[in-house]
Amino acid sequence: MVLIMKKTLTLLIITSGLLFGSLGTTEAQKSKVRYADEQMAEMNYETAIAIYQEAYAKKPNYETAKKTAEAYDVLRDYDNAYDWWKTTVGYEESTPEDFAQLLRYAQLTDNLSEAQSLLESKGVGPDSIQVAELLKMQSPRKLKVAGVEGLNSSESDFDLTVDGNGNKYFVSDRGGSFVDEMPGIRIDGRNRIFSEEKQDYTGREYFTVYRQDKDGNVSEVVSNVPNTYNFSDPSYAKEAGVLFYSVTRGITKVKKNRNITVQPEIYYSKVNAEGGLEGFTPVPFNDSIGYAVMNPFVDEEAKRLYFTSDMPGGMGGYDLYYSEYDDNMSFGTPVNLGASVNTPGDESHAFRKEDKFYFSSKGGSHPTMGGMDIYQADYSATGISNVKNMGAPVNSLADDFAYREVDKEDGKTEVYLSSNRKGGMGLDDIYSVEEVYKQFLARVIDCEGVVISDSYLATLRDKTQNGNVQTQRNGKGELTAELEPDSDFGIKISKPGYFSITDEDITTKGFTGDTLKREYKLIPIPYQLPVYVDIVYYDLDKYVIREDAKPVLDKLGELMNRYKFLDLLVGSHTDSRASDEYNITLSNNRAKAVTEYMAQYNIPAERIRLEWFGEQNLINDCGNGVPCPESEHQLNRRSELVLEAFSDPSKQYEIPEELKDKDFCDPEDLFTQIQDEIAQIPTIYFDFDKSMLRSVHKKELERTAIMLKRMPNLMLYIEGHTDQRGDDEYNKGLSERRADAVKAYLTKRGIEDNRMEETWFGETKPVHDCNEVTCTPAMHQLNRRTELRVGKSQFTYSGRQKKVDVL
Repeated sequence: MVLIMKKTLTLLIITSGLLFGSLGTTEAQKSKVRYADEQMAEMNYETAIAIYQEAYAKKPNYETAKKTAEAYDVLRDYDNAYDWWKTTVGYEESTPEDFAQLLRYAQLTDNLSEAQSLLESKGVGPDSIQVAELLKMQSPRKLKVAGVEGLNSSESDFDLTVDGNGNKYFVSDRGGSFVDEMPGIRIDGRNRIFSEEKQDYTGREYFTVYRQDKDGNVSEVVSNVPNTYNFSDPSYAKEAGVLFYSVTRGITKVKKNRNITVQPEIYYSKVNAEGGLEGFTPVPFNDSIGYAVMNPFVDEEAKRLYFTSDMPGGMGGYDLYYSEYDDNMSFGTPVNLGASVNTPGDESHAFRKEDKFYFSSKGGSHPTMGGMDIYQADYSATGISNVKNMGAPVNSLADDFAYREVDKEDGKTEVYLSSNRKGGMGLDDIYSVEEVYKQFLARVIDCEGVVISDSYLATLRDKTQNGNVQTQRNGKGELTAELEPDSDFGIKISKPGYFSITDEDITTKGFTGDTLKREYKLIPIPYQLPVYVDIVYYDLDKYVIREDAKPVLDKLGELMNRYKFLDLLVGSHTDSRASDEYNITLSNNRAKAVTEYMAQYNIPAERIRLEWFGEQNLINDCGNGVPCPESEHQLNRRSELVLEAFSDPSKQYEIPEELKDKDFCDPEDLFTQIQDEIAQIPTIYFDFDKSMLRSVHKKELERTAIMLKRMPNLMLYIEGHTDQRGDDEYNKGLSERRADAVKAYLTKRGIEDNRMEETWFGETKPVHDCNEVTCTPAMHQLNRRTELRVGKSQFTYSGRQKKVDVL
């Protein structure tokens, strides 16, 4: 019994020891994490990370993994932050906010595809965490961002300002020995236990200000603020000759309390001719123990000092403020820039020029590409609005900050920013931003001169780089693009139903301006526009081209070769003799004969459209069994020839080469140009004291009738004349009857009465004045005439009203 009791007691002791040992280990782990939390609060980030990782190695869990990831975030160590966020989202407790952080650091480290695949395996789609805006900002702007020669080192260099003599001031931690290769931190807070040699929270040299003179010589600027450790953020006030800056002083205790955190403060000093500082004055709202005041930017035009601070009453993290000052450098109460700029995260590095305000932010409610991004906003004296991420390449996947514009003596502006993006010389570098690309601005207008802002396709090609250039529409609806320098370009603009426009003469070679400007007019295509009408006639039961028809067809061949946009419509007919079936075949052969004849002018068959009607469309009453003279039958044995411009309604035509220097918004202008070459409109001559039409002139009026039918927007003006024999009153009536005869013939051929306008002049407008000279019979004949002219009627074409214009 005693033995059994001893064994039981032994087991109880061992079990109790194991239990209390386990509890002790758990408490030790919690103690480590609490201690690491304290180190984070005191900005001992490296120490905190080492303890977090030690705690996680002994007991992995979601909470410690996330805290380790967040600590690497503070240090801008994006590679390690990404690895720890991957670890964090592996736990069931992970949240959508953790997923978003994973994607953010995946983008910063070029691991976006891997991170998206990891989340998809967990059933999380990228749309659910709203990364679309972040991805969109990766489209590069046409800017050149390059490191500034002579300023950057293998360490951290950032935050450039220029004085009135062109000397550059910037911040660097060059020249020391370094414990770790950690990304630089530009927030100058300090923990309570500090080192004389290095920053405790980065393990790196303290920052100081350097000056580069106009000859490129770099020298250290010495702060004369007592016990300066960090010395950074220079901002030069040219009018006052004063340099603002921030310092972190070596304060070890306050009222015997060593448990303090020393915060940066803003001072300003006069700058002497050698670039040295004379005296120092703090701004009145510094509080070295209570909160940070840093990143000054002096806006002399508005008399405001902008700065970064985490003073009480802010919106979270570091906010941007300004304080107005007077000529005596008396500063007013700090004003928070408000929710349009500040977020629950960190904002810093303000800059203002004219109506634009710039600052950096870690994101918060602002869309971000990386750690810190540069933002642009609209500025007025009453507020800041319309904040936008400046996108790549101003921003990168890393930290981008301290945007500055510097006006030079030659009137040009230099743009600088600071960044720890990949490819730099050191941990931070100063970069220049150049607009080396040319702007392209094109107004695409309609026939009324109104800018067309949409509904057309524009393809702009870089012929030198052999690729397309992205185009956009600005607020005025104009076409814009950014062009590579020293390159050739071509553009094609197209819209259904309008002439396509091609311009191959766009070049930036030798172009010294900023913006290449063009104006293009989109003109409606006047599909199937008749521009010339004629008729050829045939012998009875024949389809051979007669000798009198050849000059007509020769003229057509000449025109079609000159104007490649003209196609020929051939409508062939017969008289009423023979059967319907026979006449259909005969009219078909007559149409084919025209095609064969035109082949000698190398006019392809596809440019000739054939129609044949047999005896269906007689132009007179000579139908079956009706007795008619041969001259009337002759009028029916014909091929009507119509030259059409742009005959294929399904085709997208370009403006023909022959018309590029013309304005053909009015289709009838095209008709006018060709008519000027052809002189198509006939003059009708009459026998002495007669108003009866001659047979030969009936053929000419047939041609006129076809032209008017094909071009319903034309008016015909009919002017009757006589010779000078007979009295004035008689001749006036005779000229009226002659005009009536022409109008009556055309009315019978289907031309509307309101499209023909008659006037008669009797003997008052002779071709030959027989009262002054002795006229021959031929000269009298030229006076006995009816002249025809065509003109544009009141009509609407493509929605545009036109006025009468006599041709």
